[in-house]
Amino acid sequence: MDYYLLLIFFIILELFESTWQKSPDLYSYLNKNHFLFSKNLSLYLFSHASFFYSIFLSIYLHNFTFFMSAIILIKFFDIVFKLSIMKKISQGNEVCDIIPMNIKMGITFRYMNVLLYPLFFFIATILQ
Repeated sequence: MDYYLLLIFFIILELFESTWQKSPDLYSYLNKNHFLFSKNLSLYLFSHASFFYSIFLSIYLHNFTFFMSAIILIKFFDIVFKLSIMKKISQGNEVCDIIPMNIKMGITFRYMNVLLYPLFFFIATILQ
């Protein structure tokens, strides 16, 4: 029962992240991220709550399997990459200069994390 509640909370956090970052294309996604980043760095980092929750789950469950570690590493590199882009935008670079192709973000692409990360967590708890 404990694992199910942890999984449900993980799904809720992923839905939260996907919802606040929801945008029709990559440029508006990055602009939305930059808006929050320019308000407050701490607020921006805490808006990626599932990253911190993943670290908590690993420690709480003593689960450092490949899939659990993969969740943390992918989320870490995602945040680092976005922070790098946010810094370049803050220095006056245009989004189209940093990333030359504006990708349309459909519902499948937007909510893929809601399926993948909880699935990885589920597999990691089974393999433990």
